[in-house]
Amino acid sequence: MNNKPTIHDIAKALGIDSSTVSRALNDSPRVTKATKVKVLEKAAELGYRRNMLASNLRKNVSNTIGVVVPRVSRHFFSSAIQGIEETAYSAGYNVIICQSLEELEREKKIVEGLVEKRVDGLLISVSMETLNYDHLKVAKNSNIPLVFFDRHCNIPGYSNVLVDDFESGFNATQHLIEKGCRNIAHFSGPQELEIYRNRFNGYKAALIKNNITFKKEYVVSSRLMEQDGYISMKNILENKLQIDGVFSANDVAAIGAMKYLKEQQIRIPEDIAIVGFSNEPISRVIDPSLTTIDQSGLKIGKEATGLLLEYIVKKQIPEKGKTIIVDTSLIERQSSKKIK
Repeated sequence: MNNKPTIHDIAKALGIDSSTVSRALNDSPRVTKATKVKVLEKAAELGYRRNMLASNLRKNVSNTIGVVVPRVSRHFFSSAIQGIEETAYSAGYNVIICQSLEELEREKKIVEGLVEKRVDGLLISVSMETLNYDHLKVAKNSNIPLVFFDRHCNIPGYSNVLVDDFESGFNATQHLIEKGCRNIAHFSGPQELEIYRNRFNGYKAALIKNNITFKKEYVVSSRLMEQDGYISMKNILENKLQIDGVFSANDVAAIGAMKYLKEQQIRIPEDIAIVGFSNEPISRVIDPSLTTIDQSGLKIGKEATGLLLEYIVKKQIPEKGKTIIVDTSLIERQSSKKIK
């Protein structure tokens, strides 16, 4: 038996039409202010709750945004989610958060599921395995706007909120050069992804600007997990490569490299200086603390959500996407404070 009060119960209690109650609850201009007050008071008295799901289905909206990130555990993504939720909540939207765990097949299923749930828009930072974007057409075909953030996807008609990865990679490498490093390794993510290709190109450009020969054996690509950084550093040293600096495309791999160096009693930064990327919280507290590129996940999340909400409100997917660039900054800590 369903004891939940309905609009018919409110109408009966007030002696008015149920259609009038419905209009009053929807703040229709066809109903007087006095009637609206009476309806709202009686609804509260009876404990009436609107069925928002049914209401939204009738309006073809869900007031929900779907968010897909590689890993919630990464500080950058948890910060971005905070910015997304704050902005969405202020605009009256709920957020569904999903993680791909850097797997394309998982990402495909997540996107399909979110579209089936009729989310009003999608924010996505693609997985490391995502080199083809056909699975995202389901959103466009369903007239659901989509904004990429952090990981750049150059697809006509879609918008991106990013940092300047080329400039950030350049600045990280330039910092090491200014500290006296001349043989600088680079730990990169998959070069098929533009985000890591841009960081690599920034690294290479800094070497060229300072007349330092680029050596491809100094560049190691991986999934940038902590163990990857550890193994990359181990392989470089076992191959007798005489490096004096490392620019890692993320902090996690940089920390793995530092663990190996400490085990081998190789001094940081005196023997090898290190710069990471993303300013993970652990970067401040490890010994030595890690110099890193700070990218504001909070700001990126807010900017991406604001842009997506603009598309949702306009009820249109733009023919031409736009790109918003959020500034980064280098935070110097002990891992690169090398005395020349």
